[in-house]
Amino acid sequence: MSSVPPAPPRPLSIAILLNSYKSRFLPAIQASYVRTISAVAPDAELSFFEPANKGEFPDPASFDLIVFGGANVDARRSHPWILKLHDFLRELVLRHPNKKVLGICWGHQTIARVFGGEIADMDVPEMGVTTIELTDAGRQFFPHATSSGVLSIQQHHRREVALPGKGFRQLAFENQVLINEKNSILTLQGHPEKDAQTARLRMHDSMRWYGFDALDEKSWAKLDAQIESEHEGQIIWQRILEWVDEPVLGSGMRMGRELKM
Repeated sequence: MSSVPPAPPRPLSIAILLNSYKSRFLPAIQASYVRTISAVAPDAELSFFEPANKGEFPDPASFDLIVFGGANVDARRSHPWILKLHDFLRELVLRHPNKKVLGICWGHQTIARVFGGEIADMDVPEMGVTTIELTDAGRQFFPHATSSGVLSIQQHHRREVALPGKGFRQLAFENQVLINEKNSILTLQGHPEKDAQTARLRMHDSMRWYGFDALDEKSWAKLDAQIESEHEGQIIWQRILEWVDEPVLGSGMRMGRELKM
């Protein structure tokens, strides 16, 4: 009697929220996600949504992972589309408690805000590849960094999470990487989806952030070298996609009490 071969595993389905408002860089950002994720998961199915520009949101039931990506607005603002995104996040975690959620940069800050955390301006903004120090829990989460205790990741932000949301703990110091107690929400201040090609598109922000002169060749060259530095974006994505398959844990808190309404 012949046995029926097992069905091949279903490709991972990922919904990515592109939150930049009327940005000419959206096609480049989307392409960067495709390049980076496809390098580690060629079969992954990526779908993109634009809450800020089109009011689009995914059906959580149709995806394995929901990504709240970066944006070009202050995460402390309360524009109508931002409040709708907050509502979407609340409904997502209440109605789909086992769904995996990832926050990147603005998404990292926004998730912290919705869960009762605080966002603050930085003394010195971060741009280009930066090394962040992992906590003991972070070393366990990122086993490739057990010995080094650090991650190298593209950064582009002038605000930070000053206080994590309720039910979250640090995987990296200074709230650079956070995970909730249920193991269902992971957030990163840095940009694992960005390669140097994409990061370079926003180099002009340095003139506002650092006071660079447009003709200051030395400063521009130093920043360009930092953007071009080796980073671990693909390795981080590989770990994120492995995490998607990990079980969601029980929690001592009720989700409705964690959320900032």
